[in-house]
Amino acid sequence: MKKMKSVYLLAVMSLILVFAAACGNKSEEGAAGGGDLSGKIKIDGSSTVFPIMEAVSEEFQAANPDVQAPVGVSGSGGGFEKFIRGELDLANASRPIKDEEKTAATEKGIEFTEFELAKDGLSVVVSKENDFIDHLTVEELQKMWLEEGKVKTWKDIRPEWPAKKIEFFSPGTDSGTYDYWNEAILDEKPMRRDAQLSEDDNVLVQGVTGSENAIGFFGYAYYQANKDKVKAVPIDGGNGPVEPNAETIESGEYAPLSRPLYTYVNNKSVKENEAVYEYLKFTLENAGELASSDTIGYVSLPKEKYEEQLKKLDELAGK
Repeated sequence: MKKMKSVYLLAVMSLILVFAAACGNKSEEGAAGGGDLSGKIKIDGSSTVFPIMEAVSEEFQAANPDVQAPVGVSGSGGGFEKFIRGELDLANASRPIKDEEKTAATEKGIEFTEFELAKDGLSVVVSKENDFIDHLTVEELQKMWLEEGKVKTWKDIRPEWPAKKIEFFSPGTDSGTYDYWNEAILDEKPMRRDAQLSEDDNVLVQGVTGSENAIGFFGYAYYQANKDKVKAVPIDGGNGPVEPNAETIESGEYAPLSRPLYTYVNNKSVKENEAVYEYLKFTLENAGELASSDTIGYVSLPKEKYEEQLKKLDELAGK
């Protein structure tokens, strides 16, 4: 009988140890974002930031299959409008939030925090078939794109260039890229009315690709993804022509078209929704590597910048 009791106790203890080990593994898995989270994270905004956040969502959802984190593309301005209405947890932007948007958010009781994800070099592109443009100055860009400039053909820019009508392609008015261009190049003056606008950067790529006399601009990642179809024009911001690349964008030498990329988070979402906190933490831990990957093509921030922002996120969440 004693022998039977010993065998029984040994079996029970073995089962307890197996159960404890299983629970321990499950706890560790959950701590690493391995499936304990659930819910939906509402994200929208910049088409320029979209490739980064799409990659983040894909990897985050693979580790957390019960979390939905689709990324919308309504432009920086469109994203901020939804954010201010309380419809989003995260608003992606290729420009800083404007003072009037801050005021509107405050009036709606929306408290938010800005996080920088990567750097972009807004790229001016022409068709691969264009064989005469070697560079453009900021003054020439302004002359071309302003409504008051009255430029019709390439010859209107430089006498030695052909008298062929230029086709213009620009991001739409809800785009942060449009806003940045309007400030950095146009000095807040009206853009020419015959420019073809779209919130979808892929449409702009198609437009420039389809005409040897076209010119357009969009984020560096979209240039990188389509460099077999279009070519980037070096820009002279006052110190000679500079091409957009990782080095010139990070250093700021590619002026005035180097810019930061952001996401803005609703503070309430971070504090009340663990999935939002974990998602944003994952974003800051991986945005640099994902943004600078060959498939996306932006420029990562210094490691210290991401570490500083992770601390800010923890403070925000009360961790």
